[in-house]
Amino acid sequence: MAGFQQTIIIGNVGRDPEMRYTQGGAAVCSFSVAVTESWTDKQSNEKREKTNWYRVTAWRSLAEVCNQYVHKGMQIMVSGNVEASAYMNNNNQPAASLELTARDIQFLGGRGGAGGADSSGGNDRNEFDDFAAPPRNMDDIPF
Repeated sequence: MAGFQQTIIIGNVGRDPEMRYTQGGAAVCSFSVAVTESWTDKQSNEKREKTNWYRVTAWRSLAEVCNQYVHKGMQIMVSGNVEASAYMNNNNQPAASLELTARDIQFLGGRGGAGGADSSGGNDRNEFDDFAAPPRNMDDIPF
């Protein structure tokens, strides 16, 4: 029986991507994404926060796009397969890392008012027309 796994995260890029190539010539791009959840504790009424870090790896043409457009601080959505890896940290304590192999990435914006792939803060839309807003006048839609 075949299976399927998909994880979707939305978070901020923690470091600029690192690009490399396999011996066979396949592009591989790696970077980290922080996903922060916040809530209010019902008992103490204090605001709480928890951040999970994901090591994201993109392959081939997606790796090339990530290397060109992804930068530290920008908000992105990544979907793909996640694996947890156990290891011993510097204090010789057991720890785990979450590694996400990207299948799809969408640029959502950035910190400090920067949007999409444009980090200059001028235009909030990136150069990919697939992410453009729908027309305001629905009468112009040809179906």
